[in-house]
Amino acid sequence: MSIVIPRSPSSHLSVDSIKVGYQLGRQMHQIVHGLSFSLARGDIGCLLGPSGCGKTTVLRAIAGFESLIDGVISVDGRQLSAKGYTAAPETRHVGVVFQDYALFPHLSVADNIGFGLRKVPAPERRERVEQLLSLVGLSSQGKKYPHELSGGQQQRVALARALAPQPDLLLLDEPFSNLDIDLRERLALEVRDILKKLGTTAVLVTHDQHEAFAIADQIGVMQDGVIVQWDNAYNLYHRPGNRFVADFIGQGVFTPGTVDLPNQRVNIELGSLPLWKGVDVCNTDEKDAHQVDVLLRADDVLHDDASPLQAEVVRKAFRGAEFLYTLKLPSGQPLLALVPSHHDHAIGEKIGIRLGADHVVTFPSLSLPGPGAGPVTP
Repeated sequence: MSIVIPRSPSSHLSVDSIKVGYQLGRQMHQIVHGLSFSLARGDIGCLLGPSGCGKTTVLRAIAGFESLIDGVISVDGRQLSAKGYTAAPETRHVGVVFQDYALFPHLSVADNIGFGLRKVPAPERRERVEQLLSLVGLSSQGKKYPHELSGGQQQRVALARALAPQPDLLLLDEPFSNLDIDLRERLALEVRDILKKLGTTAVLVTHDQHEAFAIADQIGVMQDGVIVQWDNAYNLYHRPGNRFVADFIGQGVFTPGTVDLPNQRVNIELGSLPLWKGVDVCNTDEKDAHQVDVLLRADDVLHDDASPLQAEVVRKAFRGAEFLYTLKLPSGQPLLALVPSHHDHAIGEKIGIRLGADHVVTFPSLSLPGPGAGPVTP
C-alpha cells in the first residue's frame, strides 16, 4: 500500500497517483501502483530501492518513455503525462543522464556537451560549453574524445550535456553504477554541489543508499511499485516507517524486547531504553507490557572492555578505520557492532559491550499475532 505524501500547490515537479504497466497478452501487468511525490524547485529527490521495485519505470514515465495507465505528471504546472496523453520526450524540457553515459564516441567532449544546442548561435553555444566544462572540472578536456577519459570524467561530460539546454528537470538513472565504490560517493557529492549551484531540480534513481544519502534532499524508498517512506536520510535511518525500510537502510538486527508502558521503557537483553512519554506502542490497547522487536544498528552497540556484558565474535569485516563485528550474546541473539580497527579481536573471542542507542525503534514481534503497526520511535 502506498503512503500519502503531502503535495504543495507550488511544487515544481508533481507526480500524482501514477500507475504504469504493460500489456501481457490480454492482461495488464502493473508495475507502479498509484505512486505520488513532489519536489520544490531546486530540490533533489531520489527513488531508492532494490532491483524490480519499479523505480526506473517511474523515471522513464517522467521522461516520457512510458505512458501512464492513470495519474498525472506535471512540471512547473505544465501537464506532461496523464491517462491517454503523453507529451513527446523532446518537448518536455527534461534532461536525462543515463547509466551508460550514452556519449557520442565520434564527437569531442565539447561537441558532446553542445549537441543539444545546435539551434543556438555558435558564439553562445561555445560560451555555454566553456561554462559547463569549467563547472564540471573539465576545462582542459574539451578537445578530447570520450574514450580518452576516465569513467568519472565521462560521467561529468554526460552531466554537462544534460545540463546544457538548461532543462526544467534533470533525471539521473543509476548514474554512478559503472564507477568504483570510492568514486561513487565522491562524485555524487560533486554532482550535488553542481546541481545546487545551478538551482536545478533533479530526480535520481539508485539502489545504493550511500549515493542517495550523498546527493538527495528527500528520498523515497520503494517496494513493489509504491513509495513506502518519503523522508530525509536521517529519518530513514533512525525512524524507518516499516520493517522493509529498517532492513533495507543501514545495517542492523532485531532483538526481542518488552515494552513497559507505565515506566515508558523497553527492556532488552542488553539493558533498558527509554521511550518518550505518550508514545503509542504498536497501536495496542494493553496497558502493561508488550512483546516487540527492537531495531539495533551497528552503531548502537559499543565496545567496552569494562562492561560485564560479554558477546562472542562470530564474524568480522575489516573496513579500514573500523571493524564490523557480528557478535553473539549469551542467549544466542546476534548483534552487529562497529568497533575502531585498533581493537582487532579474534573469531570466538569474547568482548565487553554496552548499549549506546539514542533512538528506540520497535516493531510488533513477529513471533506473536498482532497488528502490523508502524514503529515506535522517540
